[in-house]
Amino acid sequence: MDDPNTPHNTNDPAWERHLLDKVVMASLAEQRAKRRWGIFFKLAALGYFVAVLVLLVDWGHPEKLSDGKHTAVVYLHGTIEPKGDASAENIIGSLQSAFEDKGTAGVVLRINSPGGSPVQSGIIYDEIKRLRAKYPDIPLHAVVEDMCASGGYYVAAAADRIYVDKASIVGSIGVLMDGFGFTGSMDKLGVERRLLTAGENKGFLDPFSPQDPRQKEFAQVLLNDIHQQFIDAVRAGRGKRLKETPEMFSGLMWTGAQSVKMGLSDGLGSVDSVARDVIKAEKTVDYSVRENIAERFAKRLGADMAKSLSLGVFGGRPAIR
Repeated sequence: MDDPNTPHNTNDPAWERHLLDKVVMASLAEQRAKRRWGIFFKLAALGYFVAVLVLLVDWGHPEKLSDGKHTAVVYLHGTIEPKGDASAENIIGSLQSAFEDKGTAGVVLRINSPGGSPVQSGIIYDEIKRLRAKYPDIPLHAVVEDMCASGGYYVAAAADRIYVDKASIVGSIGVLMDGFGFTGSMDKLGVERRLLTAGENKGFLDPFSPQDPRQKEFAQVLLNDIHQQFIDAVRAGRGKRLKETPEMFSGLMWTGAQSVKMGLSDGLGSVDSVARDVIKAEKTVDYSVRENIAERFAKRLGADMAKSLSLGVFGGRPAIR
């Protein structure tokens, strides 16, 4: 049956307008339906992503403990630096939680690190010594995986014993400060360095200026002082077990098997074997604290803001790596 409102005269302009209105309205209705379905699917995808994130992401809290005797494990992985997982703040927080738990029979510091900040390494070293004095009945052993070099070994030296794999890389007891000099390239390109400072040495080791012999000498004194602190920490931690040679503190590295012979480590072992055979508590619990996504973003944002407001620092920082 025809729509009584539809004109029957196809020559009538009202009929064309009416038909056009109906087509436009149908098109708008279809677009609204598509938009609603699009929003639905986007929200569903977002909900799925959030659910997966909640299940898979490590939100930075140590594993919940169950009653019973166990070996506490703290993982020191990667470069030792203030903003990373291996920061002194994270490692110390993990160690404190491990020692404070009444079920902890011993602590294993699982290390896989090329080194990093001498300050962060020294802070961790000192805290290990403090915790061992506070909890004399709870041993702490370091277990080396692929690498325990420089700052990583600095920290390990505080442990009661150090266990390695025969192919681990151990040592690199030294300090470096690296950078680049671009003065030759700038001369070839016709680039002029315009550096204004208030303070005779404020442009200390500026990579775009010729190296100042006095500043170089001062930097070497600084490195030597930090190196000696490192050596003293190793000697204090290893004691008579250390079989010193002229090359031991030169920055060279050795395999795990060689390090045992040199007294840099005590024997071969893994986390499981040390927990089972040395600590005598085969069950292990991970106390490692890792930064969550929000914390990493906030720290990165804060670091970028601080950098933009900096009054100026020299390019190279000492690193034991």
